[in-house]
Parts: sequence; C-alpha cells; structure tokens
Amino acid sequence: MNLELKKELPIIGIILTPFVYLAIVWNSLPERVPVHWNYKGEIDRWGSKFSLLAVLFMLPVLIYVLMIAASKFDPKKRLLLMGGKFYQLKFILVLFMSLVALFIIYISKNQSLTSPAFLHVGIGALLMILGNYFKVIQPNYIIGIRTPWTLENNEVWKATHAFAGKLWFFWGLILTLGGLIFQDAVFSKVFVAVVLVLAFVPIVYSYFKFKSLQE
Repeated sequence: MNLELKKELPIIGIILTPFVYLAIVWNSLPERVPVHWNYKGEIDRWGSKFSLLAVLFMLPVLIYVLMIAASKFDPKKRLLLMGGKFYQLKFILVLFMSLVALFIIYISKNQSLTSPAFLHVGIGALLMILGNYFKVIQPNYIIGIRTPWTLENNEVWKATHAFAGKLWFFWGLILTLGGLIFQDAVFSKVFVAVVLVLAFVPIVYSYFKFKSLQE
C-alpha cells in the first residue's frame, strides 16, 4: 500500500464515521429534521433528512478536501515544511468537524438542542489548539492570516501569527470556561463578539506591524 495513503487512512476512517452512524439511524430519523438553531439553542429551521447528507459533505469531507488541496496547490510548497505539524492540524480539524457532524445527526434524531454550551466549549477548545499551531504555519497563500502585509513580509507573518496564536489560545480558554459557567443566552452574545475580535484584531495587528517595520 502506498505509504502516503496508509498515513491518511485514520483520517479517512474519521470522515466515514458520521456516514456510518447516519446509515445506522436513517430509518429511525423523522422525515423533517432540524437544520439550524439560533444562539439560544432553539430550532428555527427544518429540512428533509436528506439534508443531513449535505451536512456531512460540508463538514469533515470539505475540510479534508481543502486541506489536501492546500498542500498540493501551495505554489511555494511552504506547507510541506511544516512536516508532521501539518498532518496533525489536518487530523484535528477533520476530527472536530466529524464530531460536530455526529452530534448534529444525534440531535436531529431527537429534534432538540437544549443548550448551545457544548458548541461554546468545543469551539473554545479548538481555538486553543489552533492557537498553538499558529506559530508553526509557514508563509503561504492558502491557510493562516493572509493579509497583504503578512504575505509581503515574512517577519510580519511570523509576528502576526505569534500574536494571534496567544490571542486565540487565551480567548479560547475564556470561551471554554464561559460555556461551562455562564447562562447560554447571555454568553452566546459574548461568544459572537469574541469570535469577531479574534478574526479582525490580527488583521489590524499585521497592518501596524508592517508599518512599524517600514519606519
């Protein structure tokens, strides 16, 4: 067996797990299943149970394909310099998406989601893990904080990802603890605000870091 394919088998197995679970519970699923929940964990949109197939393709399958494409089409092959770290990152992302897909199938079968706290905790934990990986992501055009300033200057790339890694880890920890402690309705608004901050603050940081190096 091809060594590269053998290495990918555990990830492929993780991707297939939600499909197997869906096949097992298919006949017991109602014809209408919840496909969207609001920030309070209440069902606000319904769809056919066939829509669950789309969920599986949009979560673990799509993430896996994107990660494979990233390594293959990276023009400067910088991602390959990450070695085992890139494989670990791919494994973690696919595992997380497969777990989300499994839970969506489970709550679709039961037609309820009493609390979105599990999402806050799960995403918080994921942010902490990703924060630890930011410092090893090599400059590339596909994954990472890709701004005109990080792509223009390797020092800006490294500084921005080091800063963002600490930021994501810290706020990931806050989201994880907050999801366990605070009331869902209140904390859900905080959760959205934190995610926006984590998305935009590193972009702003990269701009000012670039400007400071030019002076």
